[in-house]
Amino acid sequence: MSTENHDPDDIRNYEYDLPESLIAQYPLEKREDARLMVIRKKSGTIGHFTIADLPEQLAAGDLMVLNDSRVIPARLVGRRESTGARWQGLYLGSDSEGSWRLMGKTRGTLHIGEHVLLQDREGLGKIRLTMLARLEDGLWAARPDSDLPALDILRQVGRVPLPNYIRKGAMVDSDLTDYQTVYASKPGSVAAPTAGLHLTKPLINSLIDRGIGITRVTLHVGIGTFRPVKAERLSHHHMHNEWGQLDEKAVGQIEACRQRKGRVISVGTTSTRVLETVTRDGPVRPWTGETGLFIHPGHEFRAVDGLLTNFHLPRSTLLVLVRTFGGDELIREAYQQAVAWKYRFFSYGDAMLILPE
Repeated sequence: MSTENHDPDDIRNYEYDLPESLIAQYPLEKREDARLMVIRKKSGTIGHFTIADLPEQLAAGDLMVLNDSRVIPARLVGRRESTGARWQGLYLGSDSEGSWRLMGKTRGTLHIGEHVLLQDREGLGKIRLTMLARLEDGLWAARPDSDLPALDILRQVGRVPLPNYIRKGAMVDSDLTDYQTVYASKPGSVAAPTAGLHLTKPLINSLIDRGIGITRVTLHVGIGTFRPVKAERLSHHHMHNEWGQLDEKAVGQIEACRQRKGRVISVGTTSTRVLETVTRDGPVRPWTGETGLFIHPGHEFRAVDGLLTNFHLPRSTLLVLVRTFGGDELIREAYQQAVAWKYRFFSYGDAMLILPE
């Protein structure tokens, strides 16, 4: 990772060179075999382990915070009825009247009132979408010709919304389980909270057996995950809101962790954003709502002591968050080592654990 630019507000500070061969296209057969880089902030050390070693890297009394959001089959493929041209889209939500909010692209210009015939994975036309209106940020409002709930329609015609760097977004059957955490329970994300993809039920049981607590929050990952920072200054970047929740049970577990002098270990940047959103104005409390929190240099962490996360894209808000949390120079060095040691990058890749000591 380049060290020439040290302006923390300049997005060019968050660029680095990555060989394409290091971008993981599939997960490892055994999730616990993924590599784990352990970074200790106070001592400035970087160690190399595997995910199977995670319980030994934590301490009894620590609390791991998981994001239990479930990825929905939000990627859509269809044909424009007027021209036959291919159309691709991403479902981003719907309102109480049944109108969908979509991101889409096609050849030529799509017009209000046009129809798109959504196709299932066999190429059969199943659902007709009518384009209702153009929205901000290049999005569309559309309505399906079905009274079924949106999630039921997506199960018919949707695909796993893989990022483009994984096989150009083309799913295979194994992605249905690979691109989902084992504890996912609340449908709503259009991208996986990828740090949690490393955790298996036996590994979670091992953590519990060692006296490490487990709690859950929810953050439905939205469109912002797919969009790099385009503004030249971080202070000019606008985050899209994402829906989240922290319930009373989780609040009690976090408070108990604090009382026993344990550490709150956030699994992923999404869990981090929930916890830091809730504690911006005071102590941890139950919360349900939307957050547009962008964690960048200058943010004071109030809730999170440690972070388990993947290796993130250049110029991404996720990389900015990790560099802010772990310390700029130390995380730069960690990424340099990850490239040199041929770690696997991005959603299906390896992980890092950042600890305070």
